[in-house]
Amino acid sequence: MTQHIDFGSLPLNPFIDGKRIALSGDVVPTYDPASASVLCNVPVSDENLVADAVRSAKRALKGPWAKVTPAERSRMLFRVAQLIRHDAARLATLESLDSGKPLREAKGDIETSARYFEYYAGIADKLQGDTIPLGPDFVSFTLHEPVGVTAHIIPWNFPLVTTARGLAPALAAGCTAVVKPAEQTPLTALVLADILTEAGVPPGVVNVVCGPGDVTGASLVNHPDVAHVTFTGSVETGKSVMRAAAGHVASVTMELGGKSPVVVLADANLDEALAGTLKAAFMNAGQVCSAGSRLVIEKSCADDFLAKLKARIGDFTYGRGLDDPDIGPLVSDEQLQRVGNIVAQSRKSGAEVLIGGNVKRPANLAGWFHEPTVLLAHDRRNQAVQEEIFGPVLTVQIADDFDHACELAEDTPFGLVGGIYTKDVSKALRFSRHLSAGQVFINQYFAGGVETPFGGTKNSGFGREKGLEGLKAYYHVKTVTARL
Repeated sequence: MTQHIDFGSLPLNPFIDGKRIALSGDVVPTYDPASASVLCNVPVSDENLVADAVRSAKRALKGPWAKVTPAERSRMLFRVAQLIRHDAARLATLESLDSGKPLREAKGDIETSARYFEYYAGIADKLQGDTIPLGPDFVSFTLHEPVGVTAHIIPWNFPLVTTARGLAPALAAGCTAVVKPAEQTPLTALVLADILTEAGVPPGVVNVVCGPGDVTGASLVNHPDVAHVTFTGSVETGKSVMRAAAGHVASVTMELGGKSPVVVLADANLDEALAGTLKAAFMNAGQVCSAGSRLVIEKSCADDFLAKLKARIGDFTYGRGLDDPDIGPLVSDEQLQRVGNIVAQSRKSGAEVLIGGNVKRPANLAGWFHEPTVLLAHDRRNQAVQEEIFGPVLTVQIADDFDHACELAEDTPFGLVGGIYTKDVSKALRFSRHLSAGQVFINQYFAGGVETPFGGTKNSGFGREKGLEGLKAYYHVKTVTARL
């Protein structure tokens, strides 16, 4: 069930110190990607407004928020989870309209967002230190203290989920936050600010500013009072964020995307592997950092598997997210052009198109659609093998055997996740040891959940989000030692 959205009543202004700030300057349009039409215009937060947001977060850190007990923080986060679930239909509709993703995926994202707040609510009052045995003449113990003001730079592919993934542990640890959603998809983060207030989060603890990365984002990550930056996005932008954070010695968590392999061996349950490969490659039209965008398949089963893969793709439906199609639009015309250009260059370099390869124009829709595309790469240096495309494009590499599959799987500059389908437990575990990646899935792609740590190696970044590991970025360990 979807809800009618009155865009004229949406809270579009920045949220600072517990209230909306009226602005009359520059705006950035946010679009419905299915129709390429403007949903609404969101005011741009300039450098001065970002500074106001950081000051508000810094004041709150030493103000009423510091006096909130861990148990009360826990109860607040539980209330946030309950309120998200109560408003799930509206939030899912907004997410689907703003990002273009199918409604079922948006509904799943909203539930996962609630689950993040629920999960970290359960740990907020259990962040305790240790005692250290130094002998009878000393008492030594550790304290967990919040790092301070945290900045959250949110990507456009999973707007509310990624906000919750960083914000919930930050609040559980006692930090304050300034959130900057992607200019393409800001709506649910803006609504979340009101939910946090309703849940009892004090003014200034969470602030939301909107605008382009080179204006609003740059002002935020360069601010000297930001103690930690959590960033999800491209490698090049991530490097810029790290350089900015280094200027005032802020810590960073970097999730920078991937080119993740799905390895299918001949002994696998091939029906399960087919379903898993389709989900890995084409969920959210391939706009997933951890997408299984490379299929590395053993030669002896490749022909039959690829024939079934093409048949399934040929039956895909297209449309706007609210109609819950198999494939929705890409988020922007810029992203559509990027996907098309990489496919074209890969073909020129020798990749073979097995299906798709073109811009798609569904009936009565003028938005940014691209056909699900399968490219067979004969050269491991091909752009389609080595570069993150972030669209509905699956690159296929044929492996002679298990060892060759492991070699191909590892041979990119990325290391976010990887998956393998096989009935041989020994091979699956050997693969998980061999692959440089933050997560390895065995016989189910996207296995795990809020509880399982997530992050990358190599060009996919560093630091971990989700699970108990996700808390560590948001607290310092202080050691106190006394001579008796």
